[in-house]
Amino acid sequence: MANYQFTTVWKVPASQQQVWDLIFNSDRWPDWWRGVEKVEKLKDGDSSHVGALMRYTWKSKLPYRLIFQMETTRVEPISIIEGRAIGELQGQGRWTLSHDDGVTTARYDWKVETTKAWMNLLAPVARPFFSWNHDVVMGWGGEGLANQLGVSLVESSNK
Repeated sequence: MANYQFTTVWKVPASQQQVWDLIFNSDRWPDWWRGVEKVEKLKDGDSSHVGALMRYTWKSKLPYRLIFQMETTRVEPISIIEGRAIGELQGQGRWTLSHDDGVTTARYDWKVETTKAWMNLLAPVARPFFSWNHDVVMGWGGEGLANQLGVSLVESSNK
């Protein structure tokens, strides 16, 4: 399997609660996040959403789709959401939100492995394209989030 590690940071002039509501309610991502084709709830979690299982279908600039499930493993309201990816990607994702001087920072740390044979076979030469593709989709997310809030992004970066 090919391993990938990404960090995305979005900074928006909005309350932490507003940003949290959009990120936490991932079943509504297709409404505002280009590239998220479908989100299906497979299992409810507890009262804080821990244990919830969602299936995501993503489409990007490159001619393929990724489908994987995310199981919510940790929620600290308005500040942290962690989950475990299962399927065509497997690994860990973590949203961390903070607020300072009128700007909310949403940081996403994503450590995953690809499980599709063709992606693993091509990884030695295609890794830069897969990384670029990830950055494009995350850029769409930042733009969509800002548009949904009626503001402009202060910053959007990928590492």
